[in-house]
Amino acid sequence: MKKIIVVATMLISTLGCAQKEETSFKKEGLENVMVTSENKPITFAEILKKYEGKTIVIDVWASWCSDCVKGMPKVKELQEKNPEVTFLFISMDKSYESWLKGIEKYEVRGEHYLTADGMKGVFGKSIDLDWIPRYMVVNKKGKIALYKVIEADDEKLIKTLESLK
Repeated sequence: MKKIIVVATMLISTLGCAQKEETSFKKEGLENVMVTSENKPITFAEILKKYEGKTIVIDVWASWCSDCVKGMPKVKELQEKNPEVTFLFISMDKSYESWLKGIEKYEVRGEHYLTADGMKGVFGKSIDLDWIPRYMVVNKKGKIALYKVIEADDEKLIKTLESLK
């Protein structure tokens, strides 16, 4: 009997901690207005439409985030190994100027957009953002293939990209 209780407790705690893997973006996230590097407004839905038919790695980051900066070499390595993939960087920086300086300072190569309201804003809430960096993968059909990893060399991220080739 004791074994059954232990196994049941472990099962419940494991299932309770399991993260839900979303396969599509929430409406409020898609409608969220971001800013291009040319300081033009654009919704997240419009951003995704621009890269339709391509595999996309979304890197949610900020120039003030030490973990994001430390992870950039891993991102660059991932880019080198996956030249056919579009890398979309969504920044949580607090100002347009600091965001642009961060892109230049850390030599971040890819497509760049800035959220207007930071991690706790509409977009952040729509993707259950609780930590940055945060990596997501969108397949060629526009569906989320990988909802959440926080390391650019995470095996789940690498395997997801391999499976989408």
